[in-house]
Amino acid sequence: MESYVYDKKLAPLLGSKPFFAFIGEHFESAEELKHLKEVLLDLFRGEVVENLNLAGVDRIYVCTAISPTTVYMMHCALRLKRSGTSIPRMELVEVGPSMDLVVRRHRLPAESLKKEAMKTAEHAKKMKNVTKDPVQGKLGKVYMPDQQVGKLTLSNDIKGLKRERREAKKNQDSKKQKVNPE
Repeated sequence: MESYVYDKKLAPLLGSKPFFAFIGEHFESAEELKHLKEVLLDLFRGEVVENLNLAGVDRIYVCTAISPTTVYMMHCALRLKRSGTSIPRMELVEVGPSMDLVVRRHRLPAESLKKEAMKTAEHAKKMKNVTKDPVQGKLGKVYMPDQQVGKLTLSNDIKGLKRERREAKKNQDSKKQKVNPE
């Protein structure tokens, strides 16, 4: 590692994601290299992201398939240079160990075992109007149509209405007594 001379500003940052470039048709045709590609990507996967900022990509692993069993792997830093366009020009600077990988022992799993190992959890259907809250747990909203109070028929034997009538009658009687002081 110390034999590589490069600007120390190009050292990988903590939490940065490596970029992988697989060069060669053998990565698509040879089963051994297909498997090696999957293993390398799984090994360096890290956190899955949807969008990627170009300034956040600071290192790249270049894997070149020389033959159906041999891969040359280089670790490079990505230096962004100014260009006349909005997309910067990229330059590769070798910063780490380079190695020749040779696939010698390779045994593919049985198809049923591979299929079972590659299963992913099925996403449950999203329930409408249900949210999860870490404090209160599962919360749901219930749809209630607007109540049309104006169209409701009220019977005359409701206690609240009787009380209102009595109070209104008392108020009228008291007003009459104040108007006619006999």
